[in-house]
Amino acid sequence: MTSRPDTPAGRIRQIYLDQTHLRGHVTGIERVTLDLFAPDKLEPHAVRAITSGSLPGMIAAQHLALPLRALRDRDALFLFPGFPPGPLCALAAERCLLYVHDTFLLTRPEDLSLRSRLYMSPSFAMALRWCPNLFVNSRTTGEAVRAVCAPGARVALLRPPVRDAFGLGDLPGPAPYGPGDTLRILAIGTIEPRKNYPAALALTVALIRAGVPAELHLVGRVGWGRHAFLDDPPPFLHRHGYRSDADLRSLAASCHMLLSTSKAEGLGLPLLEVQHGGLPVVAPDDPVFREVLGRSGLLIRPGEPDAAARELAAWLSADTLARAAVASRDNVSRWNAAAAEDGIRFRRFLAGDPNAYGHPDTIVSAPPHP
Repeated sequence: MTSRPDTPAGRIRQIYLDQTHLRGHVTGIERVTLDLFAPDKLEPHAVRAITSGSLPGMIAAQHLALPLRALRDRDALFLFPGFPPGPLCALAAERCLLYVHDTFLLTRPEDLSLRSRLYMSPSFAMALRWCPNLFVNSRTTGEAVRAVCAPGARVALLRPPVRDAFGLGDLPGPAPYGPGDTLRILAIGTIEPRKNYPAALALTVALIRAGVPAELHLVGRVGWGRHAFLDDPPPFLHRHGYRSDADLRSLAASCHMLLSTSKAEGLGLPLLEVQHGGLPVVAPDDPVFREVLGRSGLLIRPGEPDAAARELAAWLSADTLARAAVASRDNVSRWNAAAAEDGIRFRRFLAGDPNAYGHPDTIVSAPPHP
């Protein structure tokens, strides 16, 4: 296999860390970059962050500046934890490490902006063909990557540790809830087609029709696309726009659960983040959510709002929410334990340990030939 950088064990390397995507709002991908690949997490290696203040600057860095650095500094590693690298980085393919959050740039073109279709998707597709060192945030993402990457590439698990970003750790659990109370539902994420917020609205309507008073509290900036519900929002929808992590605490503390109706996720970071506060999570019955939530959440089919509302209404009770609070915190502890093991293996890999990914459970293997 050709996927180990030429690094003698224990050798200290220069790592160029692509942070050109860190501009403005900090959301899931940005938090993973800042937390998982913080300089102290990459010690003892010397880390040099490559930043940009604009989209043209990001493109110039990814397509020209970073490849030039790779030619000049032939001993350095290049770590791409956000957007895909430019094709000229293939000149130093063995020293490039690509972190993949999801594959919807290739699998869901109908949910992409024009900029993503024209720029990011081609770069991502090419990088998956030439980059031999691929790291993924979940096994579900890894299986999707394995289906489209080069056969000889290593696809290694590097699940991000999930910190208590919203400061919910001291909460007793979700807000108190009893019969007849208004169910306060929290949803977090940029307003874009992939997040499928019309399904969250339809589920809330179905709950109200079933006799469950409900409110939907939506946190997230408006992204690309046309969103009819923003033109004439229903009375139960409360939009909070983009909020910093610190500002989310009081809102999350006042809610009874987090709802995701996303069509596609590589991980769904907010689902785990709110579990620090014991919030129950309701999410689509899809592989990634089964992997991330285990037995701690309620899995529904967002495309069937009436059936989902009946399941959710039957699930609601003070006892259920109390049990869900315990299950949520147990689940985020489970996830972080696995992420800690992944982090140890990644640091061994950076130090040149050829056995860092020797166990089959640490990688996503190609399916056997029929």
